[in-house]
Amino acid sequence: MSIKNIVFLGLLAFIPISIAANFLHWGSLVIFLTAAAAILPLAAWMGTATEEIAVVSGPTLGGLLNATFGNATELIIAVVALNAGLVDVVKASLTGSIIGNLLLVMGLSMLLGGLRYKEQSFQPVVARVNASSMNLAVIAMLLPTAVNYTSTGITQSTIQTLSVAVAVVLIVVYGLTLLFSMKTHTYLYDVGIAGDGAIEMAAANLAGEEEAHQPNIKLWIGVLFACTIGVAIESELLVGSLEEATAMLGLTPLFTGVILLPIVGNAAEHATAVTVAMKDKMDLSVSVAVGSSLQIALFVAPMLVIVGWLIGQPMDLDFNPFELVAVMVAVLITNSISSDGKSNWLEGILLLAAYTVLALAFYFHPVIVTA
Repeated sequence: MSIKNIVFLGLLAFIPISIAANFLHWGSLVIFLTAAAAILPLAAWMGTATEEIAVVSGPTLGGLLNATFGNATELIIAVVALNAGLVDVVKASLTGSIIGNLLLVMGLSMLLGGLRYKEQSFQPVVARVNASSMNLAVIAMLLPTAVNYTSTGITQSTIQTLSVAVAVVLIVVYGLTLLFSMKTHTYLYDVGIAGDGAIEMAAANLAGEEEAHQPNIKLWIGVLFACTIGVAIESELLVGSLEEATAMLGLTPLFTGVILLPIVGNAAEHATAVTVAMKDKMDLSVSVAVGSSLQIALFVAPMLVIVGWLIGQPMDLDFNPFELVAVMVAVLITNSISSDGKSNWLEGILLLAAYTVLALAFYFHPVIVTA
């Protein structure tokens, strides 16, 4: 058993601890920290269960399943927060997930992989497709904000309607990227950019961890269902204690949403990307990081806009301008570094430095600016 799996098994102990902390009123800070720790192994087991089910269901259905559940943890946390009215935190977590995957995950992967191997390579064609898709995502996030800030007398309902329309376009584009990567142009992809789970499964296979058995489909469906319920429960605890706990820690909702929540929701993917990079599988590592960012931008964010519209929460694509600047910086430097299809430890340092600077800026940014 790998060290990563041992750690995740140990973290399962925080599930009953967090529930006990809630019922015994141990305080918001304890509930927040234990719930965050409990979500980490649940997210990892959700990914494992999805991979095992995909082995049985075949490449097409498996790819679609992985694409759907790739960022399920982040989606569940965001829906719970949205239902609680923490719209600004939800928006911050979306931008934070994109920034974290592009800068933190890729940076760590390139640094640690580059320390072991002088230079690593990945497919430049896939990098260009990813860059184009991320550019579209930035444009889609920028335009509703630009419309709001350059118009006078525009109503919230108008911005909401515009955001829903843009969300529909993005979901259609996401569906077409799945068609492109899993059907019409599969030859361009060793692992594909459709979703984290498919990438993780391919990573495990290429790392010499192929399953020699036929997975128990009923068992893994049960695990997936149980983990989904567990994540939903822990998300309720996390979100319910978030405002008071972060205030006790001296953190703003902006910093919490952009930095803390994405790390909690993406921990399993982060570990996978770094692990395969250290095994000289940079193609897989880049696909995990960028694929997750694309799924957040083209699927999770639009879905949350539609969910917010349905439940009466004013979730739209009118983001804090400072968040948009951070996303544009992340996309710009990532596209610049990945355009040649090669990486080394210095490029990893550059990405990590950019993430550190942005994290510091978010830490000192006083409040979320709401239009």
